[in-house]
Amino acid sequence: MQGTHRSEKPSRRNVLWAAALGTGALAVSGLASAASSSAATGRAAKEDTPVRPLAFSHPGMLHTQAAFDRMAARVAAGTQPWISGWNRLTANGHSASTWTARPTATIIRGGDGQNYPQLYNDIHAAYQNALRWKITGAAAHGDKARDILNAWSGTLTTVTGNADRFLAAGIYGYQFANAAEIMRGYPGFDLARFQRMMLNVFYPLNDNFLVNHNDACITNYWANWDLCNMASIMAIGILTDNQSMFDRIVDYFHNGAGNGSLPHAVPFVHSAGLAQWQESGRDQAHSIMGIGLMGTICEMAWNQGVDLYGADNNRFLKAAEYVARYNLGYDDLPFTTYRWGSGQNCAQQQQTVIGSGGRGQARPVWERVYHHYWARRGLNTPNLSEIARAQSPEGGGGDYGTTSGGFDELGFGTLTYVLR
Repeated sequence: MQGTHRSEKPSRRNVLWAAALGTGALAVSGLASAASSSAATGRAAKEDTPVRPLAFSHPGMLHTQAAFDRMAARVAAGTQPWISGWNRLTANGHSASTWTARPTATIIRGGDGQNYPQLYNDIHAAYQNALRWKITGAAAHGDKARDILNAWSGTLTTVTGNADRFLAAGIYGYQFANAAEIMRGYPGFDLARFQRMMLNVFYPLNDNFLVNHNDACITNYWANWDLCNMASIMAIGILTDNQSMFDRIVDYFHNGAGNGSLPHAVPFVHSAGLAQWQESGRDQAHSIMGIGLMGTICEMAWNQGVDLYGADNNRFLKAAEYVARYNLGYDDLPFTTYRWGSGQNCAQQQQTVIGSGGRGQARPVWERVYHHYWARRGLNTPNLSEIARAQSPEGGGGDYGTTSGGFDELGFGTLTYVLR
């Protein structure tokens, strides 16, 4: 692969990060002072070079204020492709200011009494209305996003079910936190109560999974299970100004024993700028989902001054190129037999070929990864370029079916992540 990546040499940001980890200076427990958000008000105006922040930047998860300013300017000017992305957003019923929330005290995913669709539908309605408010200033949409978030933080007490409860806590945890981050400071939004909900309802499940993996063999659960819970903890850490949560996920990304860490999620690096994704032998729907979740973690870290995208010589880029290429219909990809331990006793399993299930499925995961490596970093991204352009403009929850897979990503990447 041609091109260079700034992170291949230790940056000032990464030197500071390593030094801080070495001294334990970043190990801060509990909620940080609320003043930290005001101390970082002006951060992230430049999107191309992360700089070590003195405090968390807000908004600073998937989107920064500089990104919202770009979106607003491009939409107001009717510039492509942003206006096409905007049109997908406004055409989605979840973005309507007339949306009616359906909060409930207990959410169940897996087993009897499943009701989790009402949670993911409301989360996506909150996020989409938040985007419309942030880009246009329309109070009706800001009010709607606020009201959805307040309704749930005043009602939800439990996420439960079978093992799938960990997926719910991870996926909907990071998504909920991202919607709340956009609405931080909005009149009438009860941020403190929302933070308590995230810490009391979602975080304990996220933490439990990464520590215990549902009492299974450490390699039993696919990469997506780790990744969604990693994303949730990182997002909750940013939302609550908890540096130790954020640091924990950065460390797990590099060194974690589970399949969500970079060396396990991308177990084999091949030639020609390609690397095998952990779930490639399983199917493509979950492989694409994994690219989306790792991209979510990398983007949130980037917006707080930490470059995970460039880790291990752009290992994630090589995996994204691999998954993209196979889903574009190319059959020339190498595959190394993947072996892992399953169940509680680590019974050995193996996959010897790429799994074709769900091949070519459209999911809104590509614009974010493509525009980081191509637009920000100037790297060669032939397969990402092809698949992102083929699936542009990206939609969001509600545009890819009514089942949970269509809501695994917040989406609208053409509007939110295209840089040039």
